[in-house]
Amino acid sequence: MEDFQLVVDLVLALGAAFVGGIVAQRLGQPVLIGYVLAGVLIGPNTPGPSADHERVEVLANLGVAFLMFALGVEFSLAELRRVRRVALVAGGIQIPITGALGMVVGLAIGWSIEAALLLGGAFAISSSIVALKLLLGRGEADSPQARVALGLGIIQDLSLVPMLALLPLLTDERGNPFLALLRSLGIAAIALIAVVVLGTKLVPRILFAVARTGSRELFLLTVVLIALGTALASNEAGLSFALGAFLAGIVVSESEFDSHVLAEIIPLRDLFATLFFVAVGMLLEPRFIAEHAMMVLGVVVALVTGKLIITGAALLTAGVDHRTATLAALLMAQMGEFSFVLASVGMTSAIINRDQYGLILAGALGSILAAPVLLRAGPTLVDIAEHLPGVATQEASQAGQDVGAEVPSGHVVICGYGRVGAELGRALERRGFRYVVIELNPAIVRELRHRHVPAFYGDAGAEALLLRAGVASARTIAVTTPDLVAARAAIRLARQLNPRIHVIARATAGGELLMLSSAGADEVVQPEFEAGLEFVRRVLRWHGVSVPEATALVGHRRTTFYQPESLPPVYQEER
Repeated sequence: MEDFQLVVDLVLALGAAFVGGIVAQRLGQPVLIGYVLAGVLIGPNTPGPSADHERVEVLANLGVAFLMFALGVEFSLAELRRVRRVALVAGGIQIPITGALGMVVGLAIGWSIEAALLLGGAFAISSSIVALKLLLGRGEADSPQARVALGLGIIQDLSLVPMLALLPLLTDERGNPFLALLRSLGIAAIALIAVVVLGTKLVPRILFAVARTGSRELFLLTVVLIALGTALASNEAGLSFALGAFLAGIVVSESEFDSHVLAEIIPLRDLFATLFFVAVGMLLEPRFIAEHAMMVLGVVVALVTGKLIITGAALLTAGVDHRTATLAALLMAQMGEFSFVLASVGMTSAIINRDQYGLILAGALGSILAAPVLLRAGPTLVDIAEHLPGVATQEASQAGQDVGAEVPSGHVVICGYGRVGAELGRALERRGFRYVVIELNPAIVRELRHRHVPAFYGDAGAEALLLRAGVASARTIAVTTPDLVAARAAIRLARQLNPRIHVIARATAGGELLMLSSAGADEVVQPEFEAGLEFVRRVLRWHGVSVPEATALVGHRRTTFYQPESLPPVYQEER
């Protein structure tokens, strides 16, 4: 039976995750919480069936690799370069200040200065995995807050290298710890250069050669080998396992096979990523929490509140708009898995004892469990951030006074100039209709202004920006942004500023139809559904259905889809 113990542990972990996820979803909570609590139930610290944590953790590391690899494939080097200044500035502010907060908390609960310093390091690092899972669950993996949070997460992950190298300073175990720090940083820099430079040269050629064989199995094997091999090489070089997998994905994103790679890796990502949260839950000791409940609660509150404020302020200082800064700060207001690594090394080096390690672990898990709940306060906190001193002035200057053309009246306001918004803009130009754009991508804003199209940088849910875009005198507002929070805010404000305006909005999922309609949208369009109708129309025509009949069938389906009573009950409840 010992030979099958890994399979037993895998079945137990996946079964517990399934049950926990179902229960969490039925209770209206994110499934992530169910996965963590499932890990607690099958962990070694609770009665009943128990899985071996080390074996589950090995499988969980595969989930971390595939999750970060898939994220890297979806991004690109150009997108990372776009957020590098924000990430460096915000990280340079957030990491030391959050570290100082952790140190103060450690000293306040009676820890030695060495242990308090280690707690500060743990406070400074967030979990990119947790943030990504939350974003995927909300359909916001390609949102501005996702890009900002990811960039900041990379800086935090890289900060683990000097933190680990500096630990000997706290124990005086090495002759010259500063040389160790320089050596670690040098190895890390060489590894990063090797991954990016060699990877961009070799990986596209390898994928092209394998694709020519026509074998799907060989292609999938190659993708998995690239993801895990790069992650392992990164780990051996002193960088994090997850960062290596992300860099491998970035390299693949520069090839013509990025979409195919993503389609192949997503099933593996979703399966093994679940095990990461189960493995995290297995570390929790309910007895320790019960005995030190107030101390654990105090650490969690200090961590979440302090990190939220510090990260949000750092992002605002780096020039991020208030909405993106607030939502990104909410995503990063937790302690990550690399804090476990730091704490484990600290315990091995006798910097902290087992109880102190348990407190760090409990604080991290508490902050992870609080993250999905905290995100629900996003709209309220965004409103608060909008009224902070200096925010309105900063965002007005970012929007710019010279937009290249006078803002018209009786025009169309387009909120979000992605694929949907750009297509609408081109059609309006061809017919000679005037329009104004609100967009969070500064490169798009700059390009539109060069074409003398009135364009403003910022969040479409900001009242000051809608006023500058002339919503009060506009005839139509088209809210094409996929961000539900920004879309609902823009619709409500547009209705308040101009009750007679026509409002059309984009829904990224069926569950958003009623939410956007109740916010004040006259029409809501679901792009994937509309694409499906076009498939229906064309296929019916090829099979001999007449044009009037095909048009009638498509029209009837469209009418029933957008009627509230035709939606599943779960969607109607959201109203």
